[in-house]
Amino acid sequence: MTYKNFTIETDADGIALVTWDMPDKSMNVFTVEVMDEIEKIVDQTVADANVKGVVFTSGKKTFSGGADLTMIKGMFSMLEEEKAKDPDGAVRKLFDAAGRMTWLWRKIETCGKPWVAAINGTCMGGAFELSLACHGRVASNAKSVKLALPEVKVGIFPGAGGTQRVARLANTQDALQMMTTGSSLTAARAKAMNLVHQVVEPDQLISAAKQMIKDGLKPVAPWDEKGFKVPGGGIWTPASAQLWPAASAILRRETAGNYPAALAILKCVYEGLQVPFDTGLRIEQRYFTQVVQTKEAFGMIRSLFVSMQELGKGARRPAGVEKTELKKVGVVGAGFMGASIAYVTAAAGIPVVLIDRDIEAASKGKSVSEGLVAGAVGKGRMSKEDGEKLLALITPSADYASLSDANLVVEAVFEDREVKKAVIEAVEAVLPEGSIFASNTSTLPITGLAKNSKRPAQFIGVHFFSPVEKMMLTEVILGKETGDKALAVALDYVAAIKKTPIVVNDTRGFYVNRCVFRYINEAYDMLAEGVPAVMIENAAKFAGMPVGPLSLNDEVAVDLSQKIMRASIADLGEASVKPEHMKLIDKMVDELDRRGRKNGKGFYEYPAKPAKKFLWPGLKALYPQQKPENVSVKTLQDRLLVTIALEAARTMEEGIVTDPREADVGSILGFGFAPYTGGTLSYIDGMGVKTFVKLCEKLAASYGDHFKPTPLLLEMAAKGETFYGRFDPYGQVEKAA
Repeated sequence: MTYKNFTIETDADGIALVTWDMPDKSMNVFTVEVMDEIEKIVDQTVADANVKGVVFTSGKKTFSGGADLTMIKGMFSMLEEEKAKDPDGAVRKLFDAAGRMTWLWRKIETCGKPWVAAINGTCMGGAFELSLACHGRVASNAKSVKLALPEVKVGIFPGAGGTQRVARLANTQDALQMMTTGSSLTAARAKAMNLVHQVVEPDQLISAAKQMIKDGLKPVAPWDEKGFKVPGGGIWTPASAQLWPAASAILRRETAGNYPAALAILKCVYEGLQVPFDTGLRIEQRYFTQVVQTKEAFGMIRSLFVSMQELGKGARRPAGVEKTELKKVGVVGAGFMGASIAYVTAAAGIPVVLIDRDIEAASKGKSVSEGLVAGAVGKGRMSKEDGEKLLALITPSADYASLSDANLVVEAVFEDREVKKAVIEAVEAVLPEGSIFASNTSTLPITGLAKNSKRPAQFIGVHFFSPVEKMMLTEVILGKETGDKALAVALDYVAAIKKTPIVVNDTRGFYVNRCVFRYINEAYDMLAEGVPAVMIENAAKFAGMPVGPLSLNDEVAVDLSQKIMRASIADLGEASVKPEHMKLIDKMVDELDRRGRKNGKGFYEYPAKPAKKFLWPGLKALYPQQKPENVSVKTLQDRLLVTIALEAARTMEEGIVTDPREADVGSILGFGFAPYTGGTLSYIDGMGVKTFVKLCEKLAASYGDHFKPTPLLLEMAAKGETFYGRFDPYGQVEKAA
């Protein structure tokens, strides 16, 4: 029998080597077709008396990243369509669909012939669950091998036996930590946790897997044997009596109860370890069916799985523009941002020239990359040879003529129009005719900067976030005259350096910073009202934000807030900034020299390590303080999330952001907007626009007109619309095609 996605070769010892190698795919993923073929392979190998055992491996560099986009989207589409016809029947169908993988893996586990997974690279999600259902697991010791059950990061949890098998192989504490954080394991760590049997050299992977079968590997899972005991003794032990209350408390502390999937993992393990294995699988299937129906799962999967992949693959790239192979990139400005941009460019294998006013400044910029490489080599994340190759791609220079053959130049100099004007003119004097100029600016409108260019159609904004090597998001900003080629080249570059792009039209602060400063400004209002600073910060964390607004302001620098406010007043007039905000920040910067983390004092104090930062006690003296019992934490949470979401809605209304996927993904990756919501617009859609409008009106009555719902929101509420319905990104793609 032949298969589209698999090959089977049976050797003289009767061992069938099943190799998963999907045509036209860079990585193996689960689709309905793949599942059907695996089931046929199980039946075929069981029926064939000549087959004594099976080794399951990948023909690609990686094993598998898990489920395919279409499979995930298909599950949600089915649920939506069926619920309209038969709500109870829809849940039953969802339950059955959720169990397809579970019971197919169980079929492998109980087929009567030994299966060994030979893991040669990234093995995540359902693929790792398949491996756990095999009777033996051998992993390569290559650095590329990562094993994980990361589903919680996209709002669901390991629902194909993961919660039951990991908890029966590893000790309970390690199992819970692995699954509730979604963290990746090296092959060595997986072996230490008893999740992998052997770790071998890459060229010995298949032979070692076959040898396990030759050595008499039993085709029975440990939990199917009489007398099996859970590591640590199970639930009813003194150790468990200490573990479970602590685990629940830690989960509450880390998630504030915002992630149903994380809580479901605890329930699956706690309940599943008290019953027979098959019953545990049913419990897991039941909880998975419940979690998939939550708005958190829907929003997170859509934004953090589906939309992120679509945007990363060029969903906004103009059609008909040939892909650019970047042979050389120039970066002008060797300060921390420019130096970091040079690093990620070289890390992508692209030669880069790093320009500054003199060779000393440019070389100092390259030293940033040298430090990053040294750190990566020291931690074992990069080989010394790879580090040397990366650094060899970065050429420091003070000569603009070295940009004469660059496909793209990224300007990353000081946020000053005159400084940028001089750089634009110097670069364009040597830049080839078809090359693109990109400005890395965080505040200055691209259209205004492009007025200094002789070729505004080839001028674009590419806004990086700090630290560049860690932040996944890049804003690509279109000026009024930016052409399709500039956009295509910018998106090709962002894809090459493995960032996720969002495309926005030109405005002050673009998209992310507009939302960020609304968040910070709301905290200024709260301080002025006398809300204790610790309540502001904690309310933000309870709402799902990674850091409080005052902490975030310290990170971006309090004096930067001052510069932005003053620039807004200069350009837009006094009414553009609240006087009390300006007064607060002027006092912090000019009177108290509290500029944020960079000078060791801002809204927080930054003592010498290892001591942790703490809120500056002097904040209490700035305004008369309210009694904590008189302040509603829920209202603080609402204010912080609603003010950001309202700003996101305004950017859609103004045509700054045109695709709801970009608003959602940009808000999560850019500044960590409560990921469980799926992003700013999913937050609104999730509660319903009508409900959101009522909440805005309630907040506006108590806390100011900046909470008033916009005309677009009022119209959408009246029509019962959603952002994803009104601004359907898939409809736009179809029309464009």
